[in-house]
Parts: sequence; structure tokens; C-alpha cells
Amino acid sequence: MFYFWTFRIEEPIVTRNSLAWQNRRKMLGAVIVRTVFVLALVLGLNLSLAMVAQAAARSASPQAADGVQADAPAEPFYANLDAKIDAAVKPYADKWEAFVLTPVPFLKPSIPIVLLLLIFGAAFFTVYFLFPNIRYFPTAIRTVAGKYDHVERHGAEKSEVHVVAGDVKRTIADEGHQGEVSHFQALATAVSGTVGLGNIAGVAIAIGTGGPGATFWMIVCGLLGMSTKFVECTLGVTYRDVDANGVVHGGPMYYLWKGFAERGLAPLGQILAFVFAILCVGASFGGGNAFQANSATAQIVSIMNIEGGSSKFVVGLILAIVTGFVIIGGIKSIAKVTEMIVPFMAILYIVACLVVILFNIQHLGTAISLIFTEAFTPRAGLGGIIGIILVGFQRAAFSNEAGAGSAAIAHSAVKTRYPASEGLVALLEPFIDTVVICTMTALVIVFFNLTNADIEGQALKLDDPAKRAEVMAKFEADQVNEKQVLVFGLKDENGHVLLKNGKGALSGVGLTSAAFGHAVSWFPYVLTVAIVLFAFSTMISWSYYGLQSWKFLFGRSLVADLSFKIIFLLFVVIGASAELGSVIKFSDAMILALVFPNMLGLFVLAPRVGREVQRYLSAIAQGTKEN
Repeated sequence: MFYFWTFRIEEPIVTRNSLAWQNRRKMLGAVIVRTVFVLALVLGLNLSLAMVAQAAARSASPQAADGVQADAPAEPFYANLDAKIDAAVKPYADKWEAFVLTPVPFLKPSIPIVLLLLIFGAAFFTVYFLFPNIRYFPTAIRTVAGKYDHVERHGAEKSEVHVVAGDVKRTIADEGHQGEVSHFQALATAVSGTVGLGNIAGVAIAIGTGGPGATFWMIVCGLLGMSTKFVECTLGVTYRDVDANGVVHGGPMYYLWKGFAERGLAPLGQILAFVFAILCVGASFGGGNAFQANSATAQIVSIMNIEGGSSKFVVGLILAIVTGFVIIGGIKSIAKVTEMIVPFMAILYIVACLVVILFNIQHLGTAISLIFTEAFTPRAGLGGIIGIILVGFQRAAFSNEAGAGSAAIAHSAVKTRYPASEGLVALLEPFIDTVVICTMTALVIVFFNLTNADIEGQALKLDDPAKRAEVMAKFEADQVNEKQVLVFGLKDENGHVLLKNGKGALSGVGLTSAAFGHAVSWFPYVLTVAIVLFAFSTMISWSYYGLQSWKFLFGRSLVADLSFKIIFLLFVVIGASAELGSVIKFSDAMILALVFPNMLGLFVLAPRVGREVQRYLSAIAQGTKEN
């Protein structure tokens, strides 16, 4: 029996060399795959028998003996299947989310530990490296523009890179030829993974619940996040593996495993690497895939007024086919697509926001004043610190994912001999995502709230009479926002922002769409294009993140590669056509959970980043003198 479960595993695990580790991962993968196969077979057999039994019962007694119609048969097991799955997963999703968002004990207001870890970690790296987000910003621009390519080709120092082929490791003399994508392609791939529906929906909800002052804290957090991204992406390149075919494998899994081993902490590093990889796979299926497909499909169906039971399934199938064409080709194919999509979608969205700003130019002074004057009020503090980071990181693609470590996987594939060069390029990512794009969304929402537009939203989900009375009392008592659309800080049970006129609530995407539509009637169509592009780019980037983690767990075989991609594409269709809110909620929390193993690794390995930065800056200085 055990032989069936583990056949084709070459030899027992007796040492810690690389071949034995490859065998260990193969055995783990074999056991899991075969176990899942047997469980699926048993489940399928049980479901088939249940269907046969139900059919037999219906055909045996369709009508009572006295001619009276018999009771209607029980509904088939597949009726409302997504609702049943959602209900079954909900208790576990709630517990998992509560665990990830465990608050700091005895602290009021309640602040999750993960949130403090992100904020204070980013602040620590900013001070430790003497404000790299400001000092190295010009250098980062010049690096991504190719101004220092001559340093890569003729640098003063050679860096050692390990090409792993079984147990054999050899040093490549010129690491400049190692890697798969350029600096710009790596940046575009990482940006495409972070710039998603969180920039549209998450920011709108945060501003609606936290007020204009939330924008100030969003910018502050984005600037601090630049330092965290700089650290994790430098480490990603430093500890990456390049296999015998030149394919790069990198990310937190590798710098946790190898970096901790260098410091005599191998067992801890191995545990953290495994935990990160498992969480990253789950996050790629949910928040990086199913949620993106679900939101994009909902917007398409809504804006095009498509009706029919299979409409979402068809849209999901189309998304899966298009996504499949891109991800089958690996990181090079993904990078080629993202380097075209990311500039286009960013420019499209920013231009649309600028048009809205021009239409509301008379409110610009008021909006800027509100952003700063309300930044330190209790309402703005709650919405800005907890709302914009917690809500933004918890929803779809988080504001910039600094600290989660996911972007380090994409940046690891860059062609460079200097790891710090990509760390500097990576610090631009939170600036683009948060400081620029998220701030644009915030301004659009703030302007909209100054227009006194009379719009309708979705039905309120206020079942509690006391809650409804509280909301209506705030509507009446809010004299400060007398002419505004929203009452900041109010939302229903679904987290939707409440309209002050009492005509319902708006989701994050709905609020942003209403804001665009109030400025230019046909702008919601532009927003739909942006949403689809944001969702699509996020999905293809997260497919790579998940694949690298999957291969870390199960080995770098063709079977592992194809099995992950097939499952990933299935989740595109499932996410688009089903309403599995709790399933997506469960996997969304996995993205936040990535922070725990990753940030611990960043603290331990920070000194190595300092050495790599000095090596790169020295190479730039020497290369400049030679030229």
C-alpha cells in the first residue's frame, strides 16, 4: 500500500544535500497527489451513488396510490452548490481570518498584530537603511531606464550564483547573463500583481469609511512600504536558484531556506519556507485569482446588462482561455504581456482620474485641505491606519503587498549580477501603486463626496433595528456633511458605504463607478476596461507566484508545472461563475498571513541587504569613472 503511495521516489532520504531535498519534495508531492486522487474518487463514487438512488426513488413512486400527487422530491445535491460550499466553508473562513487578524492584547482600539508588524517593520527598514525610499529614488529611476547597464556588463566585481542540477553546483563567472527578464519587465510583472481591484474598490471603501484624511495615511504607508519592498526584493535575487536550463527560481521560500541556513538557523528557515509556500499557493488561487475573476465578471455583466444563467460562466471561460495563453509560456511570456499592459492600464486610469479632477477643479483646494486637516482626527485615524491598510491589504490585490513577499518572486527573475539593483527598482513599485494610483482614486472619491449627487445604491443590509436607528440618527445629525453624498464612517453589514440620502449603499467598485459617471456619463465604461485589465494582470502575475511556490513544494517537474496551471485556470472559471464569498475570504487572509514568515526573514537577513547595496553603489561609482 505504501509503495503505491510513494512509487518512483528514487532513494531514501539520508542526507541534507540538494538531491535528497529534491527527493523529499517529490515524495511529499506524490503522497499529497495520490491522497487527493483517492479522496476525489471516493467522493465522486458517493455522489454518483446518491444521484442513482435519488433517480430511482423518483421513478419508483412519482405519484401516490390514490392518485394524489406525492411530495416533491428533495432537491438534487448540485442545486445551489456554490451556496452550500460557501456555507460549509464560512465557519472555517471566519476562524482563519480571526486568527490572522488577532489583535494586540489589551490595546484599544483593537489593532491586529499583523498590521503593527507591517507598519513598524517598514518604519524600521526606513530608519535602518537611512531612508532608502528617498535617497535611492533617483538611482532606481536611472536603473530601470537602463542607465547602468554598462555596470552589469563590465562591473568591477563578480557575484557567485549557484546553478543547481541535482547535487552539482558550479559557479557562473558572469551572473549578468543569468536571469530571464529585464529590470523593467520584472517591475511591470510585480506592479501588475499589486495594481488590482484594491486600488479601485479597497481605496473607495477606506475613504468612504475613514474620510479624506485616510488619503494622507495611505501616502505615508506607501512611502514606508517602499523600504520594505527594497529589502525583500534584494534578498529575492541574492538567494535565488538558477537551474541547469537557466530558469530562475526565487522568492521568500528561498531566502528563508538558504539565508537562515547561513546563520545557523536552518530548521527554523525550513519551517518558515514551507509555511510561506503553502500560504502563497492558497493566496494565488483565491485573492490573486478567483476574487479578481469574480469582480471583473460582475462588472462586465453589470455594465453590459448581460442576463442569463450561464453568462458569468461564459465570461469566466473566456478569461481562463486568455489567461491560459499567457501563463503557459512562463515568466518570459508573462513579462512580455505585463510590460505592454501595465503602462497602458496605468495611463488609462490616471488620465481618467485627471479628467475627473479637471471637472472638479473648483473643489481641489477643499479636497487637499480635507486630506490634511482630517488626517489626525479619530475618524480619519481609524479609517486611515486601520481602514486603508487593513481593508486594502485584506481585499483583492492589496495596496502594494510590501511585507507579504510576493513581489520578490517576480523580481528574482531579473537579469543582473547585483541583487541590490533590483531592490532599488522594486522600491518604485509602492510609489506607483499607492502614492500615485491609489491617491488618484482617493481624490476622485473625495471630489464626488462634495457634489451632492442624488444617486441610488443597493438595498441596505441593516437587519438590526438598533443599527438602522443609529444610522438614520447620524444622517440627520451630520451637519458637517450637509451637502455631501456620504457620511464618513458608516457602512452596512456587507461593508458597503451608505449613501446619506438613505437610498441604499454602494460597494467599493460601485462607489468609484458612480464617482466617474457623475463627472462623465460614459466613464464607467472606461472604468470597466480598467477593472478588467487590473484583474487580468493581477491573475497572470499571481499565477507565477503560486507556480513558484507549488514547485518549491512538489519539485520542478513538467507534471507539477502543468497541474498547477490547470488548477489555476479552473479557479478562474469557478471564481467568475460562483459566489463563494467565504472561500475567497479564506484565501484572502492567506495573503495577510504571508507577512508573518516573510517579515521575520527580513529582520534576520537585513544586514546582507546592506552589503549588497554597498557593492552595487561601488560598482556604479567605478563604472562611472571608467566611462
